[in-house]
Amino acid sequence: MPVQIRGMVLALLIVGIRPAISADPEYVIQIKNHQFIPAELRIPAGEKVQIVVDNQDDTPEEFESYSLNREKHVPPKSQITLFIGPLAAGRYVYQGEDRTDGVTALGVIEAR
Repeated sequence: MPVQIRGMVLALLIVGIRPAISADPEYVIQIKNHQFIPAELRIPAGEKVQIVVDNQDDTPEEFESYSLNREKHVPPKSQITLFIGPLAAGRYVYQGEDRTDGVTALGVIEAR
């Protein structure tokens, strides 16, 4: 077998046995009855994370946070994905859409 082919085969074997690189940790926040569940989410400080916001209501909602610099519309019966971090240890408040009936979903992400 020529040296170039042996080198390519060796490279493919090395790539094939290399451990898979893990994706960002994923967390899910549900919206039910215009409330975030869980209302408080703990994530590791200093790591980038993926948050899936799952709106199970029949009406649109928002995920809005000044401290996280995020504002995303979440259509009814759908999901959005946010990537945040790495965050310093602390508490980061987020809320839903300001509604005319006074019901606003509130939540906190605690990085520690």
